[in-house]
Amino acid sequence: MVLERAARNLISRRQWLAGAAGAGGLLALSGCAGSSVLGSGQSLKVGGVFAGSRSDKGFMEAGWRGLEKARQELGVQISFLDGMAPKKELLVPALTQLAEQGAQLVVAHGGQNNQAAAEVAARFPKTRFVVTQGLVQGSNLSSYDVLQEESAYLAGVLAALTTRTGVVGHMSGIRVPPGLKGRAAYAAGVRDTNPKVKLLTNFSGDQDDNALSYRVAQAQIAAGADVIFTMLNSGRDGVTRACREKKVRQIGNVIDWTAIDPEVFVASAWADVGIGAYLAVKDMKEQGAPRPGIVKIGLQDPAAVRLIMGQGVSAQVRSRVEQASKAIASGQLKVPEIYEGTEFAV
Repeated sequence: MVLERAARNLISRRQWLAGAAGAGGLLALSGCAGSSVLGSGQSLKVGGVFAGSRSDKGFMEAGWRGLEKARQELGVQISFLDGMAPKKELLVPALTQLAEQGAQLVVAHGGQNNQAAAEVAARFPKTRFVVTQGLVQGSNLSSYDVLQEESAYLAGVLAALTTRTGVVGHMSGIRVPPGLKGRAAYAAGVRDTNPKVKLLTNFSGDQDDNALSYRVAQAQIAAGADVIFTMLNSGRDGVTRACREKKVRQIGNVIDWTAIDPEVFVASAWADVGIGAYLAVKDMKEQGAPRPGIVKIGLQDPAAVRLIMGQGVSAQVRSRVEQASKAIASGQLKVPEIYEGTEFAV
């Protein structure tokens, strides 16, 4: 109860942010959620939940950018909760609060919201809920899933082609479905390209702890890894520090890390997970509801999913990556979602 009260008080003094095309100024939070279909002159109210920092230079920030883009381009009003741990006992009251305070659409960013969103959506049948990178659906609940595992597979192809030691690493934090699928895809990309390459894979339990990620990266490097694929949020900086010290290359994800730090990053598994948030709001505004079921967005849309490679990647490697990309986009190659190999213990 203490945790629930704390979470429900997070936005007690926050206000709705008016969209660029909406009324000027700030509008006070309204009461209970109403119908999801807007009448003439009404402005759509959207709530967002981010279980982490909106400035993590990774997953959460990408989702926030998608919601902010919707505010600016579509003229909607947004309110949000962020900074809480990805725990159901915190996510349920956060989602509940946004619904109670007037959101007609609540966007829960990340698959860690699956259970919480399903529970809260059942209690608010007139409010629409969307989980980005989610696996849940219902009469008023949808998931918009940018298939980051497809670019993760390509990262595995590149890692297997460019390793000099024959050992590559993978690092992530919490075991949520997108992260698990990304690991499975990366492992498959490595295995399909060169089965002799050894994979070291670790879920540390925390997406944002740089001291922890630094230790894990040091351990993987000591075990021979010379390319490490990271699916972390703020905790990526710890890996980058270890890679820089030992001149090990890193493959980033979500955004283009090769443009941010080309000295360390050989590639980045681009997956604009913010597109899911933006499209959910766009569909709600234009059609009166998000698309039903689980909406999948993959390599067929390069703006959403692709592997970005640094300038030092050879033409031969680029060609192999492109072949794999075309095979996935055409449906010829199915990316595995389950990893059954060993774990790297620290």
